[in-house]
Parts: sequence; structure tokens; C-alpha cells
Amino acid sequence: MIADLTMRALAEPDLLTIPAAFAELGWPGKDVQQFRRYLAEQAAGDRDVIVAELGGRFAGYVTVAWNSGYRPFRVAGIPEIQDFNVLPACCRRRVGNSLMDAAERLVAMRTSIVGLGVGLYGDYGAAQRMYAKRGHLPDGRGIMYAAEPVPPGELVVIDDDACLMYTRELNQTLHPVL
Repeated sequence: MIADLTMRALAEPDLLTIPAAFAELGWPGKDVQQFRRYLAEQAAGDRDVIVAELGGRFAGYVTVAWNSGYRPFRVAGIPEIQDFNVLPACCRRRVGNSLMDAAERLVAMRTSIVGLGVGLYGDYGAAQRMYAKRGHLPDGRGIMYAAEPVPPGELVVIDDDACLMYTRELNQTLHPVL
């Protein structure tokens, strides 16, 4: 564990600090409405959001959607790790792996398999490598676009909606950190 790294559930004050951190980086789509929705989903028990702070400052977050929008996961009752982000200044400091550890421990309290999707272009390279090192394997259904299979021969835009879906068997003896 990293000495100055803490993890906790998303809270009301995060509705300002997290979007501000991403706005500073020029990352679109990480606005107050998204985190307000996450907070409501967390309160309803539909999603958990884990926030990492390094030295008392926001460093990243990850969410666990208990009912995946990806049909094969939803039908099989596989929760999906979604929207995993670590600020660039906090990369290579084990923040990402610590967030994934926390998310997987949370899932392991309910089930033995976790799912996630990863983008196909270079910006997702670090995540692709990390997931492989952690034992996540493609689910074997090929490329998805907006959670739907891409048929052979079809052209798609390679953006954030194009991904491969992965699963991982979890060790049920893990303990939650939240």
C-alpha cells in the first residue's frame, strides 16, 4: 500500500473537485452532471464509485456498475468496472492498480467474476497492458461498439465506444478496503 494514498466512496464535495481536475487537463465529458448521476446511482445501490486521493488531493477514480449495460455481462450477473481514470501526474505511482484492487475486492464480496471493457486505440495502451498483467482475458466475443457486436466486414469509428470486453475470475478471499 502507498503511504499517502487513501480510497473512499464518492461524496458530495467531489462534484466540484473531480470535474475541475479534469477540466484543468482539457478532458471533455467529466462534468458535474456525470458525477451527480454517479452519486445518485451510488445512493440507489446501482453503482459504487471509489475515489483515490494521493497526499490528500484527488488522484483518480473507478466505478463498479452492478448491472452492466453489456448484455452478456448483465445476463450472467457479472458486474462491470467502468470509467477508470487516473490523473496523469499520479500515473506510475500504483494509484491505478490500487483502484483496481479496491474495485475487485468490492466485486469479490458479491461474485467471483468481474468484467470490464477497454478501448482499442493507443490512449488505452497502458490500461490494456495493466488488465493483461492482472489476469483479465477477452470474453471472446470480439470487438464491440456501444456494447453491441461488430459484424465481420463492418466499418466502425475507432473511438471510446469501440472496445474489447474482458473478464477475470476473482479470489473470494480478498477483503474490501472501503
